Amino acid sequence: MNHLNSSTKTAPKKKAAAGKFDVGWDSTLEEFLGKANIKSIEKLNTAGIQEVRDLLWIFPLRVVELPPLRSFQYVEEGRIFIGRAKVLNIQAKPNFRIKGRGKAMLYNIMVHVQDTMSDKILQLKWFNSYGSVKDKISKATWIEFMGEASAYNGQAQFANPEFHVLESPDSPSPFSTVSNELKIQYPTVNTVPGITIKKFMDRIPMSLWNNMPETLPLSVINRKGFLSLSESFKVIHAKVKPNPELEAAAEKRLIYEEFFEDQIKIYLRRQYFKKPQAHSYSVDDETYRLFCARYPYSLTDDQSKTMSDVRRDLSGPHPMMRLVQGDVGCGKTTIAMLAAMIVIEKGAQAALMCPTEALATQHFFGAKEIFDEKQYKVKLLLGSTPAKEKKQIQLELAEGLIDFIIGTHSLIQESVQFKELGLAIIDEQHKFGVDQRIKLTGKTSGAHCLIMSATPIPRSLSLTQYGDLDISTIKAMPAGRKGHKTRIVTEETYSQFLNFIKTRLSLGEQIYVVVPAISENVETEQDFHNLESVLDKFKKYFPQNKVEGLHGQMKPDEKAQMFHAFKNHKVDILVSTSVIEVGINVLNATVMAIMNPERFGLSSLHQLRGRVGRGDKPGFCFLVNDKTISKASMDRLKVIENNTDGFKIAEEDLKIRGEGDLFGTDQSGSQNHKRLANIILHADVLNEARADALQLIDSRDPDIEKLLNKYSGDERIFTTV
Repeated sequence: MNHLNSSTKTAPKKKAAAGKFDVGWDSTLEEFLGKANIKSIEKLNTAGIQEVRDLLWIFPLRVVELPPLRSFQYVEEGRIFIGRAKVLNIQAKPNFRIKGRGKAMLYNIMVHVQDTMSDKILQLKWFNSYGSVKDKISKATWIEFMGEASAYNGQAQFANPEFHVLESPDSPSPFSTVSNELKIQYPTVNTVPGITIKKFMDRIPMSLWNNMPETLPLSVINRKGFLSLSESFKVIHAKVKPNPELEAAAEKRLIYEEFFEDQIKIYLRRQYFKKPQAHSYSVDDETYRLFCARYPYSLTDDQSKTMSDVRRDLSGPHPMMRLVQGDVGCGKTTIAMLAAMIVIEKGAQAALMCPTEALATQHFFGAKEIFDEKQYKVKLLLGSTPAKEKKQIQLELAEGLIDFIIGTHSLIQESVQFKELGLAIIDEQHKFGVDQRIKLTGKTSGAHCLIMSATPIPRSLSLTQYGDLDISTIKAMPAGRKGHKTRIVTEETYSQFLNFIKTRLSLGEQIYVVVPAISENVETEQDFHNLESVLDKFKKYFPQNKVEGLHGQMKPDEKAQMFHAFKNHKVDILVSTSVIEVGINVLNATVMAIMNPERFGLSSLHQLRGRVGRGDKPGFCFLVNDKTISKASMDRLKVIENNTDGFKIAEEDLKIRGEGDLFGTDQSGSQNHKRLANIILHADVLNEARADALQLIDSRDPDIEKLLNKYSGDERIFTTV
């Protein structure tokens, strides 16, 4: 195979003669759309959409067959309607002014219109509309509008309908030319509006729609009876009239295609990262036993098994790429420190990168307790580290005088160089992108990488987003942990909740109170708790106790001082934003109260409650709802109340939030522009596609060889996830 060559640069594209470019499958968006659309192109490029073939994977949100122009008497709630009317009157009330240089005023507009086919009158409304909409409709006598009818006070109305101004009541219908009487709505992608995406799609010539190159091996297409790629895309993008049977067949093909393509990319990335020669680091069993003896407890069976995996990887010829996953408090950090000891013992350096300064600081002080200062030099590098101290640390790292460096994103700056980085450790992988992991491990060729995650990864995600990693799982908790209990607090039980806190404070214990926002935002009329108001309330509730606030916008030294004060019990109640989700470990803190828990993801709630019950005192987590929330939100919270298994919670969170963009930069699970496939709903197809891909790779199938060679030239596979 030649698909693992060291260069991953794509071949330069041939330039076409000006004005004669014939758009192709792999044409860049700039070649296809021209410089007139450069701003939209740049935004789409940032979202991973760089060629015409990428554009085709932006699927419509809705495809609706348009009804004929009809009288108002045929309006039905919840259905698309096209009507023609005379404008009777208009009311435009200023709503609010947009911030920024333009400071444009937005209006709420209400228009009464009379049917041209009857004497019926309807209300049309536009909310938060620019003045141009107000001006356009104010000058109109006749309009044609299209929208979905809704009921308001027993009357039909239309909210934010599309409309066209007509010259006369007999003008041709402007909606009759819309995509052969189909309304196709595309999603907004990285602020590029759906209507712009639609215009770009309409510019793709039918010659390309009809002649797309197949991307699946022909043996797979024939064996499974799939539609062609051209036919599948034409059906999904409504280039042919909607047909339920064809739509199901097209979706089946494209869902399989997405999973199959992901598995090919994962295989290539895994081979790519395993290819470099690595330094081998191993210690004998007696030395390893002495390392373990530095801890006042014995490793659990899961920790011992994980360390066997790590020791084997570190002594191997290729870089370790191992993910250690397990709930908060299961002992992942112990694994990281032992791995660092092995590498440092053999004369190399170790680095630990954390998502927050608080977590990095905590790990630093933990490492100082384990590593003998006379034998090892351990340093902390943060964004807030003074410039002079930073420069000195960078100098000592480059000269090999520092054995173990712990820090934040500061570690991946170009100015940070190592003499020999043997091991890169990344904590809370889900807070980083894979490109950041590569920047750290790339500081030394062949460096080993150990990744830690307290967000358990469902099997379906382990086959996709983390498929290039070896995975070790720690489920057993260290002996002596009391764990935590979780309860939902409602308006009826709020006073009991406050009494419980009072009792725990009287026992000398400490409390976390977490809020979703720092301050009230009047403009967006937030109906949830903020740090400022909750801080005031708890100071009034508990006047005898020290109550302080903590949030991410505080200066680094202010945050550090607050963490230190809470750890040393100079603060009884810490009211905080989710900045404490990771990075604070106070065994005397036994109660975690989360205000407006419906504003947090399930995995974040699980992480937050992991801050309590970490020692020999039981922990209590309260999900505080002192206002009415929806049934759906309450059902989500019951998942947390009734489950302590992080894997079950992660699975539920995945169903709700989505899995993120596997081969783009999006790690959050927010809108994914390129997915028909859903790793939960289509898990059986995922397993099928994975098995097929691996079988074809093993058999050296000629078609799969072509795919591997093609994708090996796509550097996005190796630099982002």
